[in-house]
Amino acid sequence: MAGETILLVEDSQILREGLQALLEQERYRVLAAVHGLDALEQMKLDIPDLILSDIVMPEMDGYAFFEALRQKPEWLSIPFIFLTARRERQSILAGKKLGADDYLLKPVSPEELLTVIRSRLVRSQEIRVAQIQESYEASLSMLANAIEVRDPYTRGHIERVRDYALAIAEELGWTRASLYHLRFASILHDIGKINISVHILHKKGALEPGEWAEMERHPALGAELIKEIPFLSQTIPVILYHHERWNGKGYPFGLQGEEIPLGARIAAVADSFDAMTKQRPYRSVLTPEKAQAEIVTCSGQEYDPVVVEAFQRAWDSGRIQAILDKYP
Repeated sequence: MAGETILLVEDSQILREGLQALLEQERYRVLAAVHGLDALEQMKLDIPDLILSDIVMPEMDGYAFFEALRQKPEWLSIPFIFLTARRERQSILAGKKLGADDYLLKPVSPEELLTVIRSRLVRSQEIRVAQIQESYEASLSMLANAIEVRDPYTRGHIERVRDYALAIAEELGWTRASLYHLRFASILHDIGKINISVHILHKKGALEPGEWAEMERHPALGAELIKEIPFLSQTIPVILYHHERWNGKGYPFGLQGEEIPLGARIAAVADSFDAMTKQRPYRSVLTPEKAQAEIVTCSGQEYDPVVVEAFQRAWDSGRIQAILDKYP
């Protein structure tokens, strides 16, 4: 990693300039401050990716600087490393109790210092990426849950289908990367219903042929909605094909068997199980046990037998019931 900004807080000019030269040689951008107050002033204009600070300094020492830093929510996640000559056990414990990421003792070798800095920056980047992904998932869930406002019978459906699908895929040994895309696909699987008439979504009793034709458009409508979003391109097969059936009697294209993408076959079982166990205006609810038996009965007909076996393992381990309890 290179190009990140490091705030170096050190009152010794010789040491400060030496460390700055070392860090800049490694292609880091360095902001230099002589004490805590100076550092805080600089941070009003420029937020660093990591802070390297001495403890004993005039005006504001390292401990006071660290505590002031942590008063700002937007600065809480900045990695903070104490670099000091204070070797007393009490000083070391004080630094660690404050919550600093590392406490390095002078003199420290350039190799050790750079290794610690790199590892902290990598970890910080991983945390930021995870936070962005979490925020992105929350935004997509909010978008998908707009359907629930229009269709009250699907309350909690998105979260349950997501977790059922992930449980099945994990039983099948899916990689972390594949699970990541399945997660978003499961959240968005019914996004096309946002363009389906509320009359149809709320209708009690059987749909007329024309109404069924409109309902069967929602997978294609959903795929159309997100086709211009590169990040979501791998979710399209699940959105588009999750109502296809193993025997070829699904929609919108009547695909059968392994013509149907595996993610869509997983989502089909997860979606169907949830639909069976929750009240709908057009049919009565089944107990989880009866819904599970129905999934098994339809193995090799409506559903991929391999996927059903994975669903059964998740059921036997209690994972499916745990999801039901989590999102009642």
